[in-house]
Amino acid sequence: MSDIQARSADANSPRPVASAADTPALRPPVDVVEDARGITLYADLPGVSREGLHLTVEADTLTIDAALSTQVPPELTASHSEVGLPRYHRSFTLSKELDTEKVSAELAQGVLTLRIPKAAHAQPRRIEVQVG
Repeated sequence: MSDIQARSADANSPRPVASAADTPALRPPVDVVEDARGITLYADLPGVSREGLHLTVEADTLTIDAALSTQVPPELTASHSEVGLPRYHRSFTLSKELDTEKVSAELAQGVLTLRIPKAAHAQPRRIEVQVG
């Protein structure tokens, strides 16, 4: 059973979606890797700065909202542009097995890495057997 579910209809599509604020946004591609200690989420966010990235966890919902800054210098004119929306938006429903108080995030070279550990009660643990 997966500890995270995408709220968007097509998890592999980078096409525009309407966000909670009803402003059109790009849906970034995301990979989720699960291990015994939690999940790691990798989101492709090219053109996003640390200052333009907003991550929130409210109840069981993780939201990624990011401003895209692909500005063309004033002396140049774009002859072709495929990215016409100024932001990324994606929401996920998190399992109760995850500890949302201990989320860590890193943004490097356009890739957001989020690590969400499993809660203590959901961690695998060894049970000692007494001889008697």
